[in-house]
Amino acid sequence: MSARKKGRAGLLPGGKIRLGCGVKLACQEGLLVGEGLLEKWNFARRCGFEGIELQAGSLEEFRARRGELIEARRSGVAISSVCLAGGPFIGDFDPARRQIAVERMKFLLEVAPELGAAGVVTPAAWGIFSRRLPPHVPPRSEADDREVLTEALGEMGEQALRTGAIVLLEPLNRYEDHMINTLQTAADYCKAVGLPSVKVMADLYHMNIEEAQIPASIQRQSGLIAHVHLADSNRLEPGAGHTDFNAAFAALLEIGYPGWMALECRLSGDPAVTLPASVRHLRSALNSAYDDPHRKHPESN
Repeated sequence: MSARKKGRAGLLPGGKIRLGCGVKLACQEGLLVGEGLLEKWNFARRCGFEGIELQAGSLEEFRARRGELIEARRSGVAISSVCLAGGPFIGDFDPARRQIAVERMKFLLEVAPELGAAGVVTPAAWGIFSRRLPPHVPPRSEADDREVLTEALGEMGEQALRTGAIVLLEPLNRYEDHMINTLQTAADYCKAVGLPSVKVMADLYHMNIEEAQIPASIQRQSGLIAHVHLADSNRLEPGAGHTDFNAAFAALLEIGYPGWMALECRLSGDPAVTLPASVRHLRSALNSAYDDPHRKHPESN
């Protein structure tokens, strides 16, 4: 019997993800139980995760953690990526705050390869303006937004080229940011910068709000998506809402996505219960997508 027909619903023994798909599951450190990163890592593995996504506060705070994080990697902690945990952001209206944001990102891009992390996640901004709320018209024009963001992404992309990291540009929904809301807009910025070190980060929660068809949006950005965030339609852990993970995963498999998928969400209950259940839900969805007879294979695209 072929490997593609073994197991119920495409699951391999023990519910593991097929090695051939190259996708691994990570969880943001703030969701994990434990006093330090090693305790969190042990908890993450018991839940079924294969990596941890770090959350970066201020430059000073992350700089102080550098030694601890390098030692954690030496002790076997698998670090998938680094994600900003707050501002300032590269699209801030204040030039001084923008510079702080760029300098923080450049430091994180320097440290990420030391930790084994593929890249650093940043949105254009978070929570500074929404066209859906008064006064509806931002204090900076769209042309100036493009200039500010393109310049920052170019500077960070050059740093990433030097260090071997990737800038992971995350679109947020229209209520959290007014500049980059869709994968297409993020992809347009990546192409405008023109550096292989600047890629798109796809977050299924934000896509649930902004994308008309999540699978089609993923398929259009083949080659540009370098990281994925997972949350259900209600921002809770996958399995607690109505997002069609099977369809999203099938699209990722079709484009040959080989990277990490990290949980960035809230939890509906005890992490010791909700996180293992969410991993089972995701693994089942991924293996079902892998076994879908209608799925196109990357080599046939």
